[in-house]
Amino acid sequence: MKTLTIMVLIAVLAAGAGCRSKSNSATEKAAVEAARQWLELIDSGNYSASWKEAAVYFKNVVPEDVWIQKTTAVRKPLGRMLSRKLKRAKCMTELPGAPDGEYVVIQFVTSFENKKSAVETVTPMLDEGNWKVSGYYIK
Repeated sequence: MKTLTIMVLIAVLAAGAGCRSKSNSATEKAAVEAARQWLELIDSGNYSASWKEAAVYFKNVVPEDVWIQKTTAVRKPLGRMLSRKLKRAKCMTELPGAPDGEYVVIQFVTSFENKKSAVETVTPMLDEGNWKVSGYYIK
């Protein structure tokens, strides 16, 4: 099974308190909603739109054609997404290879047409008051 690890910052409408606030459950809930909205773009195959909504940082690191190529190579063989259930969400302020900040590492157990059980890890970060996806890994 191929894996995909791509850092991407996608603007979403969800906003919330950061991980340093008193309410991690509210923070995690806002980040999970942001991740779900972003995954809808991916599920629909709209990889170009996800790139176009990305932050400048991501666009400078991952060219649009590379994002589309890698995401297509990993997601297309899996087929249509059938179900996605939240496994866990955890606030973090440090991640390997990423700048310090406020992140929520989210894992979903996802079923696809051609892969009955996969784990998607989506990592939104708090960026200018909004939760934006900063990482995506599927295994």
